[in-house]
Amino acid sequence: MLGVIDPELGDNVVDLGMYQGAEVDSGGTVTVGLALTTAACPLRSQLQHDVAARVGSLPGVTDVKVRTVEMDREQKAAVMARARWKARDRALVTAIPGRTRVLAISSGKGGVGKSSVTVNLATALAARGLTVGILDADIAGFSVPRMLGMAGHISTRRANEDGPVLMEPLVKVVGRGQLRVLSMGFLSQEDEAIMWRGLKLNRAVQHFLEDAYWGDLDYLLVDMPPGTGDVQMGLARMMPRAEMLIVTTPALAAQKVAARAADMARKGYLRVAGVIENMSGFHCGHGEVYALFGSGGGERLAAEIQAPLLGRVPIDPQVSAGGDRGEPAALAGGAVGEAFAALADAVVKAAPVVQMDECSTRLLDAVEAALDRAAAEG
Repeated sequence: MLGVIDPELGDNVVDLGMYQGAEVDSGGTVTVGLALTTAACPLRSQLQHDVAARVGSLPGVTDVKVRTVEMDREQKAAVMARARWKARDRALVTAIPGRTRVLAISSGKGGVGKSSVTVNLATALAARGLTVGILDADIAGFSVPRMLGMAGHISTRRANEDGPVLMEPLVKVVGRGQLRVLSMGFLSQEDEAIMWRGLKLNRAVQHFLEDAYWGDLDYLLVDMPPGTGDVQMGLARMMPRAEMLIVTTPALAAQKVAARAADMARKGYLRVAGVIENMSGFHCGHGEVYALFGSGGGERLAAEIQAPLLGRVPIDPQVSAGGDRGEPAALAGGAVGEAFAALADAVVKAAPVVQMDECSTRLLDAVEAALDRAAAEG
């Protein structure tokens, strides 16, 4: 039965928990039990045929009957968990270096400032001298190009002479660092509606991951669309090494919705690296702080999902004004600039840059030492 594969879930029926045992009567008739995720499974006939063919080829078997039942809730949850884990084995082959930390900036709902957090966090990281990619995965609701003041058309290049033609991100220099950005905003007019369904949206994200030459990156920040839909599930399958940063506001309602994004991440076997509380309070000029959207949402969410609270970003007109001008508030100084700088520090601590050069140097040193010893002994 290990040779019978569910073509939709991509795994064998035994490991998926679909095989429910078999009975053999004295005449050589084998009755096989098979549990399906739904009684109306469109692949039911194919699975029955594959089971009958596999079992019918065994010596002494005269007939095969396949008895199907519908899984209960716990069985369905287990089979989907197995399928999501198995999907990690079919991750995309991309040009994103293995050392790059991939951080998906996510939220359970829109309106919490996820894109502005992505842009300003990326800018603050680049200001530290890092090379940071931004993949605008909010295909239909792209806003990253305007927030960064970037415009132009995506060009192409080859990674090597015989390699495929790849998209090349647009580049923005920030201090000693660099931002590399891909967005539908470079392929479509800003006021043009992108009317695509889930499969096509996922395919667009896949192109940005698979058919792009990002070069050497320290971080790749993925600005996710709101919610827990097709693109989120697709990213978990395509980039299983991605880690999730959850953005919420202090309000209880936003916190509860954001918890769904964390739940989705963990069901897709993605690490939740931390929580970011946006719009945490308005800092008045005379020193008072007003909690316009409530308080404590970030702390409550972090405790609920057992992830660190990485930072709080205050309400500041510079964020929206800077986004409209293409001048990220992370570079503006003041309370909001300090908040994004502190957030960048926390992110680097929670998901540190992988220093492959040092690893390679140590490895080469060890190899050279071993060769020297072998030469001396020989």
